[in-house]
Amino acid sequence: MLNRELGLIEFNRRVLAQAEDPRLPLLERLKFLCIVSSNLDEFFEVRIAWLKEAALHTPDRILPDGTTPIQALKQVSDAARELIREQYAVMRDNLFPALREESIVFLRRNEWDESQQLWVRDFFFRELMPILTPIGLDPSHPFPKVLNKSLNFAVELDGRDAFGRESGIAIVQAPRILPRVIRMPPELCAGHRHTFVFLSSILHSHMHELFLGMTVKGCYQFRVTRDSELNVEDEDLKNLRTALQGELRQRQFGNAVRLEIADTCPQHMEDFLLTQFNLDPRDVYRVDGPVNLVRLMQVPDLVDRPDLKFAPFIPTLPVSLEKKAGLFEAVSDGDILLHHPYQSFQPVIDLLNLAATDPQVVAIKMTVYRTGTDSVLMESLIAAARAGKQVTVVLELMARFDEEANISWATRLEDAGAHVVYGVYGYKVHAKMLMVVRREEHGLRRYVHLGTGNYHPRTARMYTDFGLLTCNEDIASDVNDIFVQLTGLGRASKLKLLFQSPFSLHSMIMSAIEREIDNATQGKPAQIIAKMNALLEPQVIHALYRASQAGVKIQLIVRGVCALRPGVEGLSENITVRSIVGRFLEHPRVFYFYNNREENLFFASADWMGRNFFRRIETCVPVLDVKIKKRLIREGLRIYLEDNVNAWDMQSDGSYRRRTSRAKEKCAQVMLMEEYTR
Repeated sequence: MLNRELGLIEFNRRVLAQAEDPRLPLLERLKFLCIVSSNLDEFFEVRIAWLKEAALHTPDRILPDGTTPIQALKQVSDAARELIREQYAVMRDNLFPALREESIVFLRRNEWDESQQLWVRDFFFRELMPILTPIGLDPSHPFPKVLNKSLNFAVELDGRDAFGRESGIAIVQAPRILPRVIRMPPELCAGHRHTFVFLSSILHSHMHELFLGMTVKGCYQFRVTRDSELNVEDEDLKNLRTALQGELRQRQFGNAVRLEIADTCPQHMEDFLLTQFNLDPRDVYRVDGPVNLVRLMQVPDLVDRPDLKFAPFIPTLPVSLEKKAGLFEAVSDGDILLHHPYQSFQPVIDLLNLAATDPQVVAIKMTVYRTGTDSVLMESLIAAARAGKQVTVVLELMARFDEEANISWATRLEDAGAHVVYGVYGYKVHAKMLMVVRREEHGLRRYVHLGTGNYHPRTARMYTDFGLLTCNEDIASDVNDIFVQLTGLGRASKLKLLFQSPFSLHSMIMSAIEREIDNATQGKPAQIIAKMNALLEPQVIHALYRASQAGVKIQLIVRGVCALRPGVEGLSENITVRSIVGRFLEHPRVFYFYNNREENLFFASADWMGRNFFRRIETCVPVLDVKIKKRLIREGLRIYLEDNVNAWDMQSDGSYRRRTSRAKEKCAQVMLMEEYTR
């Protein structure tokens, strides 16, 4: 098996390639550069933090790829350092020159003319000086607590201050409320349409104003990344929400795992900072530019250049919804498959809006993993609860980096009268389920939505996902049983159609693979096609190896990290793995098993990872409708196997090669946008 962390580095290398691709609009390329930085921040906060803990406490442990944590940490740190070097080279040598050609300029300090210098000085005294708090280090002023991922400056000083204190070091923290990129007024753009300066440049040029009478010998930006995993102990745990709120306050000050510094920072200052954060030299990442490229994400919104951005795409509605007068009537007539973002997420929003206001609706049940700080869906649930409907929300408090937003929603929902539960302690609720119970002529009827993506309207415009609207009684019964599990107590019941983690999903996948092995052994055609975000679970990987050896044709579409080695003679020569990285983030999980022409098809909320199979509550839905099955096979799988624009083929050593072809270009995402537009 391949190393998980190295696989994540490889994924971000593919994202960085988007920033270099001249076929993409320039400002979109800048966004991809920022996405790499955002991904790497989380990578260090979670994966590197985990490796460092393992290296400290279980150094002799053998990881799935055969290395120890210490060995893996060195390999991964070296790979991350090389990726970061490439990222800054792309920014400096590729994107910034191309942006300058389009009259979008990031001016360095030595490029400011006299009028620009005067404007910067005025901006500093007017907007920055009143907010900044320099901290001179001495016995009365110890090294300050530095927030996770905040911008800071280490300043070397010479001379004596008003109290007779001699030269030393001061720390200046840039409050997060300050923008990191500042746009100059049009009249000062010196012939350019858009001129920007970095906050760090302004602070560098005026740092001496904070230390009157002292000489600034050096000023060096730095940024520290901290372990951001939350550790809620189960001993004496009475209220998960209360315990989690306490942990959230400490997240900003977890153990340091990475120190980013300017490449001009002298060695003695690096050593000083390493000591303060209890880090080793291997934890230092020197950068030639701003230490936080994520903040460049605001630039496309500040630049009115539609020609440098993706053309707007307007999602469509299913024909069945356009023909029917009402959503409930349309779903009653037959299952409806939604393919986001090509089709609108609005039907899901409408379902909750209708449920909140329809007097015939008596109950709503929903799982929430990520929904954002501003959600029309949550507002509908609150309105429904206030209207006296039975509203039950299984809200996952431990959704990483969304904990605070989810705690806020939990409070508001409870205040409105909704029943809010946090699932089962120790198992994250990752399933995407919504059920509306409506009193109709022949009794109660349940309307269900099941999906592969979060109930998050914004990401539904950026992520590809599938959702199913259905009145199927067996599916509705299964969904209701799962809700009963999550809110009450009792044994897991046998479901009629759905498969569920942590009970039946893993065994179903293993059985489906074994069935293909049996068919191949008997000389029958055997095939597996699966699309997911990550493939890491060892038992599944070894089952796929056995299937390959038996002659099963296996085509995997894995967007992110994959620990399976494809194309190894005698082991996996019948397995191909490809990754699609494009305008939209590929997010659905779709599994196809040929099964002697029966063609079993499923979509799920779960990747093929240990956590999804054994430590989360997930759902997997068999696709029964013939038309929907045909459509999902094509739109979710086949069309991506034809892609020769955004496809990367995985090699047996874990590296990737971009798919090229002299034939006509086929981009799955573009083809789907064109088809749905027509």
